[in-house]
Amino acid sequence: MEHSKIHNYIKNVLGNMPKDWLNLTTHRLDIFDEKLAKVQFLERFESLFEENDFETSALSELPTAYDYIRLGHPLSCILEWVIARRHGLHANNVISFSSKTIPVMAILRKNLLDKVQTQIVYTGTLPDCFDVDVLRNVYGYQFELAKTDGATFSDFNGTTLYISETPIESADLDPTVDFYITNHSGLGSIVLINGVENEPYIAAIQHVRRRETIAMTPANCLFTLWSLLAPLATHSTSSSLVAHKSSVLDSIQTITQSATTALVGSCGLSIQYAISMGLIHHALENHKGKDIKIIVPTNCYGGTNDQARRIAACVANVEVVDLAVDGDNEMVQSIDTVLNEIAEADGVPLIIAEIPTNPRVEVPDLIKLEAVLSAARKTKAGDAAIAPVFILDQTFCPNLHFLGDTEILSQVQTIAYVSGSKFPSGGKCTAGYCVANKPAAPLMEKIETHLKLCDNEATDLQMEILATQMPSMNQRIAKAYANTREFVDFISETLPDAKINFVSKDLAKQGFTPSVFSLDLPTKGNTAEEKEAYKRTLNHKLINLMISKIPNESKHCVSYGQLSGCYWTIPATSTQGTTKEGDKDYIARVSLSPNMDVEAHKRVFLEFVQEI
Repeated sequence: MEHSKIHNYIKNVLGNMPKDWLNLTTHRLDIFDEKLAKVQFLERFESLFEENDFETSALSELPTAYDYIRLGHPLSCILEWVIARRHGLHANNVISFSSKTIPVMAILRKNLLDKVQTQIVYTGTLPDCFDVDVLRNVYGYQFELAKTDGATFSDFNGTTLYISETPIESADLDPTVDFYITNHSGLGSIVLINGVENEPYIAAIQHVRRRETIAMTPANCLFTLWSLLAPLATHSTSSSLVAHKSSVLDSIQTITQSATTALVGSCGLSIQYAISMGLIHHALENHKGKDIKIIVPTNCYGGTNDQARRIAACVANVEVVDLAVDGDNEMVQSIDTVLNEIAEADGVPLIIAEIPTNPRVEVPDLIKLEAVLSAARKTKAGDAAIAPVFILDQTFCPNLHFLGDTEILSQVQTIAYVSGSKFPSGGKCTAGYCVANKPAAPLMEKIETHLKLCDNEATDLQMEILATQMPSMNQRIAKAYANTREFVDFISETLPDAKINFVSKDLAKQGFTPSVFSLDLPTKGNTAEEKEAYKRTLNHKLINLMISKIPNESKHCVSYGQLSGCYWTIPATSTQGTTKEGDKDYIARVSLSPNMDVEAHKRVFLEFVQEI
C-alpha cells in the first residue's frame, strides 16, 4: 500500500517540481539552516507527502535542502528518501554520489582513522577506475577483496562493504553487510548504511561528499527517480559528448594560453583533490622519504582549507602549513618565509593560493611573487632544495593569463584551476577544470590518474553546459567588471568611511577584472566588541534591505560569476565555514553579474546610507 502511495506521489512531484530544482547550482540561503541540511527539507516534504500535496507552489516553499548542489539538493534528498522508505530506514542512511569510487573511499577513510579492518565484497567486476595499488600505497587505505555470488557473506572481524549489481532499492538487506553500494552506469552510485551500529559513519560519508566530490547531479537524480517508477528506462551517453568535450578543451586552451590539455572535473574541489593527491603521488615516487608540506592560506575558502587538512590526516608524511596572506600580512613575504623553512628541512612544498584573494580581493606583486617562487634555496645540509609547485586558484579571474610561455609565472611549476560553477558555466553547473604551464606539464599525468580513480570527471551534461557557456566567458567577465566598478565607485562617493576591498584601476589595466568586492562598513562603539557587534548588525541590515527592495535580482547567495543578478553573503558564515574562527571575515561580500540593474542597487544603497 505504502509503496503504491510513494510511487504515485513521487510521479506527481516530478511532474510539478520547481524548475530551480533542476537548473540552479545555488539555492535560497534565507530559508536554509545548515545545521538541519537535508533534515528540514525532508521533514516538510514528508508533511506534503502525508497531505498528498504536490502543487508546485507548495514544493517551492520547502526549506533549502543544501546551499550548494554539489553537497546535495532537493532531488538527491528525495531519491535518498524513496530508497530509505523502501527499506524502512531513515533517509540519512542513504547517500547518493556522482562518483562510483568515492563512497567506497569514504568508508575506507573512516576505517583508516578508526583502525577498523575493511572487507570489500563484490559481484561481477569492480569499476575500471578502482586502482587497488594506488588506494593502498598513496591514500594509505587497507582492505581485503572478496568476490561473491551475492547469496552468502562470510563473517568478518571488521566492516563489510558490498558493491552490488542489484539495484539498491530492491536489494534484500543482509545484517552481516554494513554498507551496500550500487553503481548506476553513467549516473553515479548510491550507498546504503545498514544497521544502527553503522550510523556513526553517516556524517563521515556525508563530509567526503562535501569535500572531495559531489552528490549525484540533479539531472541524474531525476533520471534515477524516473527509473524507479518505470524500471525499463535506460540511460544513454550523449552522441555529442566528444564534440562538447573538444569544444570545452579548445575554449580553455584559448582562454588560459596553457601548453597542456585541461582536465575537467565534476567541481572545483574535485579538481583540487585530484591536484593534491596527484602531486602527493608524484612526490612519493620522486622524493622518497621526504615530508610533503601543503601550504594553505589561513582564511581561504573553507573547502580548500578543510580538504587539505583531511588529506594530511590520512597520509603519514603530509602536513598542512599555514600561510598568512591578508590584512597586515603580505602573501609574497609569507611565502618566502615558509619556503625557506621547508627548504631547510628538505621538504616538498605544495602551495595553494587564491589570486585575487577571497574575500578581500588582494593581488600580490607578481614580479616579487615570481622571484620568491623561483629562488634557489638550500637544505640544512647544503643541497639544492626541492622547487615548489604553485597551485593557483584563479576562480575570481579565470580570464587572466598566468600560464603562457611569456607570462610572469612561465618558469615556475604552476597549475591553475577554476571552479566551473562560477564564470565558466555562469552558475549552471559545478564542473571545474585545471591546466598547467610547461614546467608543470609532467605533473598532469598523475593528476589525471587521481581524477579518474575518484571517478570525478565532469558529467556529460556538465560538458554540454560548459561547451555552451565558455565561448562567451570573457565577454561576460568584462561586462560584470564594468558593473562592479560602477557600483564600487558609487559606494566610495556615497559612504567614503566604508572600507572597500576591490582591485585598483591600475590592476584592472593589468587584466585583473573580478566582479566581486568586500565591504567593511563604518562602525561605532566604545570597545572593540561593541564596534564588531555594530558592524555585523549593519552588514545584515544592508543585505536584507537590498534583497527585500530588489528581490528579482539581489539574493542571499555564496556564488559568483552568475549570468544575472547580484549576490550577497558574509564569508564567515558561508564560504569560510571550516576556517578557524580568528581567521574568519565578518564583512559583506558582494558579487555582480553582467546582467543587472546597477541603478536600482545604487538607489537602495543610498537609502541604506540615509538610514544610518
